[in-house]
Amino acid sequence: METRELRYFVAVAEELHFGRAAQRLGMAQPPLSRAISQLERRLGAVLLLRDSRSVTLTPAGEVLLHESRVALDAVEAAEQRTRRAARSPDDAPSIVLATKAGASSELLAKLLHAYGIEPGSVRVQIELCAPGEQVQLLRTGRADVAILHRPFDDVSGFDVEELLTEGQVAVLPTAHALSARTGLSMSELTELSDLPLPRWPGSDGAYPDGPGPEVQSHSQLLQLISLGRTLMLAPDSCRSQLHDDLVAVPVVDAPGVTTVIAWPPGSRSQAVADLVRVALRL
Repeated sequence: METRELRYFVAVAEELHFGRAAQRLGMAQPPLSRAISQLERRLGAVLLLRDSRSVTLTPAGEVLLHESRVALDAVEAAEQRTRRAARSPDDAPSIVLATKAGASSELLAKLLHAYGIEPGSVRVQIELCAPGEQVQLLRTGRADVAILHRPFDDVSGFDVEELLTEGQVAVLPTAHALSARTGLSMSELTELSDLPLPRWPGSDGAYPDGPGPEVQSHSQLLQLISLGRTLMLAPDSCRSQLHDDLVAVPVVDAPGVTTVIAWPPGSRSQAVADLVRVALRL
């Protein structure tokens, strides 16, 4: 199989519509349909069920969609790492660390300081990401290491070390009636009509349905909370970065959040190994 065919198939499988997939790929629909048919013949498997009104994935198609995403991520990672390895010898060595904007800020600051005074440390470039974006940067080679949070981030396929586990809090405007409570339950939060949970864009850029406001960044979310438009569920450590107009109330039945440091299993970077070692020491 060629990477071109895999990209064609992923577009159709995600759009479930040949016309939209062709538009997304910048090509005409007939050659796209022919390419998918040729792929099915070569694999000896029906990948898509088509009729005049819909396109659906077969079980074989579901498998190929998952495997294609993994393969295409690996190809992009190979390209990114090769380009970075080919940099000018005069360039100072560096590694890229991806983390969710606004998350684990105190831990990150301590980690960067402690690693920076280590003998042989290199420059650490920080990529502050929207939720879930740091995982994709790590899978595609645009980051060397990442700070992730289970159970929210998918750490499958990475090497990881656990750093800490903490409870979750609800971040509310200080003027809200629940801000003085010593604890809240998940059911109480989901039933709050005046503070609906925010909606983040998915991997396709589209927002899920719901009454909550659409958000794209951590700073935007904090401002919307201050205005009394939404709330935020976050690890307890977020308290250190809240302004006076926000308050954190423990959510007693929320699952714990485990912060991990993650890196690709094939990494041979001494700098990544040193950074992980410092993180574990902290």
